[in-house]
Amino acid sequence: MNKRFGGKMTLLKEVQVLEPIDPTRTTRLFEGDTNEILNWNDIKYPHFYDIREEIRAQFWIAAEVDMTPDVKQFPDLTEAEQDAYLKIIGLLATLDAPQTDLAAKLADYTTDPSVTSIMATIADQESEHNHSYAYVLSSVTDLNGQIEAFEMGRQDPVLLKRNERIVEIYNEFATNPSIETALKAMVYTSLLEGMYFYSAFAYFYNLARHNKMVATSTMISFINRDELQHARFISELFRATLAENPEYNNEDFIEWVYAQYRHNVEMEKEWATYVLSDVQGIDMDDMIGYIKYRANKMLRMMGLSEIYPEYTENPMKWIRAYVDNFDGVKTDFFEQKSRQYTKTSDLNGFDDL
Repeated sequence: MNKRFGGKMTLLKEVQVLEPIDPTRTTRLFEGDTNEILNWNDIKYPHFYDIREEIRAQFWIAAEVDMTPDVKQFPDLTEAEQDAYLKIIGLLATLDAPQTDLAAKLADYTTDPSVTSIMATIADQESEHNHSYAYVLSSVTDLNGQIEAFEMGRQDPVLLKRNERIVEIYNEFATNPSIETALKAMVYTSLLEGMYFYSAFAYFYNLARHNKMVATSTMISFINRDELQHARFISELFRATLAENPEYNNEDFIEWVYAQYRHNVEMEKEWATYVLSDVQGIDMDDMIGYIKYRANKMLRMMGLSEIYPEYTENPMKWIRAYVDNFDGVKTDFFEQKSRQYTKTSDLNGFDDL
């Protein structure tokens, strides 16, 4: 995991608040020159503005969702459904909590003020996601139950095993910030935003399609829409950073990315089997296929190739009914620059869950 791919590692420096002698339009995403004054009409990557507007257009707060129906319905869930509900909310809280901090840390080291601005919005939304999990739990269980769900992230052995690598990669970037560790952190953010959450989301959508805990699924759909946009931006940032730093656009690093996806698909399969096997209405073969489909989807968004060619179509099409905000814009801006070791695919895009 600690193998280096781009030669000697140079640590990034935290950016200054203002550097008046430098240009307004940055020269690079990291280690560039900029005065840190943001002019949205003169940025290095103009399509970042469109993504920023799409992210900001989705503003919401947890209190907008009336949890009253779910308060009444939760006691009527089966024991397996209640157990999965609490474990999955605990999982989501565990994974979403560090996203606020990671977004802030990436903002500390980028020399593109447009990225700093977008990361600030993402950090705020991730903070609201974390708040929403506490809000949901407070509606269905007492304080002890809420605390137990949040504690699961450091106690449940299956979840601890599942999260080992993300802990390692995020902490590596925090301790040794560099272009390489930033790229690795983006890879794991794409995994988290684009694949880790999706078996969890599927659980709540499955309840909703059986008219159970519909308020919770509404909250989850708001979070899901945010994560789709966050994943899109992180994919674009990864591709742009790779294009600016071609020493990392090599076969060894790209194979490392694929290896992380393969490993984490196995971890997600293990987690999904552990938490969903006793839940009625979810076919585990379809769920595992959906995880692989999501892995392919995120790799395409990052400008890379599919690793599960038999899962180019979503095997759980019913799930699309629960997220109504899709973006049909193709993400091909860095197609030729960052896909040196990949094939071109017209499946690349952001139009399907």
